[in-house]
Amino acid sequence: MTVIEDVHADHGATFTDHGGRRVVATYGRTDRTHRAVRNGVGVIELGYGILEVTGEDRVEFVDNAVSNRVPDDDGRGVYCLLCDPQGGIEADLYVYNAGERLLVFCPPDRASEVREDWAGKTFIQDVSVRVATDDLAVFGVHGPMATEKVASVLNHAGAPEPELAFVRGSMADVGVTVVASDASTGEEGYEVVCAADAAPEVFDTLLTRGMNAVPFGYETWNALTLEAGTPLYHTELRGRIPNVAGIRNALDFEKGCYVGQEVVSRVENVGRPSKRLVGLACDAVPEAGAAVFDGDAAVGEVTRGADAESYGGPAALAYVPFEFDGDPTVRVGGEERTARVVSLPFVEGSARSARLPTYPE
Repeated sequence: MTVIEDVHADHGATFTDHGGRRVVATYGRTDRTHRAVRNGVGVIELGYGILEVTGEDRVEFVDNAVSNRVPDDDGRGVYCLLCDPQGGIEADLYVYNAGERLLVFCPPDRASEVREDWAGKTFIQDVSVRVATDDLAVFGVHGPMATEKVASVLNHAGAPEPELAFVRGSMADVGVTVVASDASTGEEGYEVVCAADAAPEVFDTLLTRGMNAVPFGYETWNALTLEAGTPLYHTELRGRIPNVAGIRNALDFEKGCYVGQEVVSRVENVGRPSKRLVGLACDAVPEAGAAVFDGDAAVGEVTRGADAESYGGPAALAYVPFEFDGDPTVRVGGEERTARVVSLPFVEGSARSARLPTYPE
């Protein structure tokens, strides 16, 4: 569940499920909230699962498991994947080197399974893994004014850079860690991490002290990240090969072996994957799973659709054959509706998502 459900309820929140974790769906007036984030700054409580990895061999152990290089230095992080032997994505992770421990942010429904898997593979290595989801709160601060917002309330540190670097400071006398995000919403962004019992004070500080900010929930988050062309775990990544999703920022092709690495490297060496993730401009919002047609032939599938406020109409992400370049139709409410493949992102914000799908030329 959300760390501060009563606080969100006081702001008029309604709730939804996100990977088994109760999160804010919306505070109402999602169109106005969407524009407020795109034009200013907004704050969302993010529903991660969190693992704490300790022990002398923690960096080497996690590095051997994931698709990208785990940083050796305190204050740095990396975006990476856990894959199955066939290269399918089992979880996407942010791994942060916090000195004597690694903090691993993952989809909430994957935390316990990853902990059990890793705990069973430590053998003689000095590594301990525990679920720390209930210990910490994580707030995302996004929008073109995010840097000014963070600077107006963060003490004893400056805004961190580059992406996934972090600093330690305080907000309203509460200790916080501030991470430079990878711009998932297509805007400048930070994640503010604090102890769970300090979450009400930090949330209030982010909303009302210094520069004001608007609270937003996962309905707005899903629309903002769709406009930014950011693939998300539960809709675009789960079970897909990373080459197909185009998230090359999660891959280090020079690092050593990890589960699924052979398939990922083989597809890379072929040159192009069989499918790619594209943006669709639609005349109605399709549901996830809606078929994409080329004439009478079903050639793809919608992963997520939304009424994209900043784009100016219905938009969707879909997987289609890599070479497909026609004008498809999409099934909406039992009818085939026209659509058009468009370049991602749908909206150019103050930053570009590091997860924007990218494919070999």
